[in-house]
Amino acid sequence: MLDVSRRRFLGASAAASGLGVPVLCAQDWARQAVDRSPRKREWMTVKHGARAVESMVAYPQSQEKAPAMVVIHEIFGMTDWVENVTDEFAEAGFLAVAPDLLSGMAPGGGRTKDLPASEVGQVIRALPPDQITADLNAVADYIRKLPACNGRVCVVGFSWGGAHAFQFATNRKDLAAAFVFYGNGPEAAAIPRIQAPVYGFYAGNDARINATIPETQAQMKAAGKRYETVVYEGATHGFMRAGAQPDATEANRKARAAAWARLKELRPSFR
Repeated sequence: MLDVSRRRFLGASAAASGLGVPVLCAQDWARQAVDRSPRKREWMTVKHGARAVESMVAYPQSQEKAPAMVVIHEIFGMTDWVENVTDEFAEAGFLAVAPDLLSGMAPGGGRTKDLPASEVGQVIRALPPDQITADLNAVADYIRKLPACNGRVCVVGFSWGGAHAFQFATNRKDLAAAFVFYGNGPEAAAIPRIQAPVYGFYAGNDARINATIPETQAQMKAAGKRYETVVYEGATHGFMRAGAQPDATEANRKARAAAWARLKELRPSFR
């Protein structure tokens, strides 16, 4: 059984749900950005046991083998923005894959798009932690074996997904890195299992999440683990999505740009 804290994940969920459903319902800008992309994208079904996880793969425009990036969505599930940011990881040189962790959870065995937006958060909160980890392991195994992959696999997540990206680092020893965007850290007992470096990206105006950072830093340091954090002043929780919106605030736009710059600087480490 996984050493997981439902309290922590539910806390991240509460913060995310506070953003409200309407902000997710108007993502035409994200859909248009994906549809304009020149990069190859395809939907794949990754099977393990009785599960079938629908996942979008985005390929970088390069002949060289690339590191893989498993993208864990927010509590809002597989939205147009998640497809967009996955494509952006491909643009940055990663072989990116975004699993819809709500695959099979909608009526008739559907996924996020088959659920009313108002119900997605409730369904995602009820996902068994063991199922999430098994889904992520299956997707990581799948992407690692693709000819376009150089064999190195990273994970990134946002808010609810950020917490699960950190948790996944405690459960998969061969990760090259974990990128945590405004998500909680795992329970202290799980931290010694982490093998990969963890890079944290946080918003200055996110008091609840930021209150957890010092404790996580202390626990990671005590365990001899690498945990590098950046806090973008003036930005708000969810700035990677909010900073891409047409009505983005200057602080969120700058935080998003700075985060991408940091990701691209780190990318050569995973050749």
